[in-house]
Amino acid sequence: MLASGLFTLLLMVVLWLIGYFSVDIKLAAPLSAPTDLPPSREYLLGTDSAGRQLLAVMIAGTPTTLQIGLIAGALGMFIGTILGFTSGYFGGVVDSIIRSAADVALTVPALAVLVVIASVINKTLSPEILALIIASLAWMWPTRTIRAQVLTMRERAYVEIARLSGLNNFEIIFKELVPNLLPYLAASFVGAVSSSVLAAIGLEALGLGPQSEPTLGMTIYWARYYNGLPRGMWWWWAPPVIIIIMLFISLFMIASGLDEIANPRARRTTA
Repeated sequence: MLASGLFTLLLMVVLWLIGYFSVDIKLAAPLSAPTDLPPSREYLLGTDSAGRQLLAVMIAGTPTTLQIGLIAGALGMFIGTILGFTSGYFGGVVDSIIRSAADVALTVPALAVLVVIASVINKTLSPEILALIIASLAWMWPTRTIRAQVLTMRERAYVEIARLSGLNNFEIIFKELVPNLLPYLAASFVGAVSSSVLAAIGLEALGLGPQSEPTLGMTIYWARYYNGLPRGMWWWWAPPVIIIIMLFISLFMIASGLDEIANPRARRTTA
């Protein structure tokens, strides 16, 4: 599973590199080509109603969309990891506060909150700001799951031996707990990136993304805005949808493969 996911992602990277060195990214700007042309030898993926060459849009938009997911996923995992380890290992009042905050935040409809925040600052929205908005609600689930993992590990024999050896709490966390949780953290990070990409595409498809950036979600929004589907302009909406599907399949397989490594029960079930 992990190898298949990595192969699919590597294949996408190779195809993107070929396109990047073959196509001028400036052609992703409006009025760079005639409008509403179907795929041809000159325009391999056709053009949209704003005069953008869609092949250039896909090449420019795919890494931007992934960049948003990576930034938001990394920030969410970073905050969630710190809170999860603090809550699970130290317990007490700190655990009650962090656990309650995460549980309450999880009950809030995240997409609705993201829509409100994005709509308020829509005029100054950039990929980086969009990533920060998504990251602000991406820490709760990692906090909860990592806390649960730490709770099961803090009373194990090797942790008790580390305490008896004179290691302080932070040394135990970084030398004993973190190395044992690395596969799980890696799987959680991939899942966080997938969720962040999905949230970004959802906001962009509603028109709440960076208007001047040719991301995959904004491409879908402009296709919807200009009625690309009723007009039969499949070359406008189909390429970003296919890329999104391939990206999610690869990330899902990578996360599943890492989870098999981190979870012995999953390995036995697969075997």
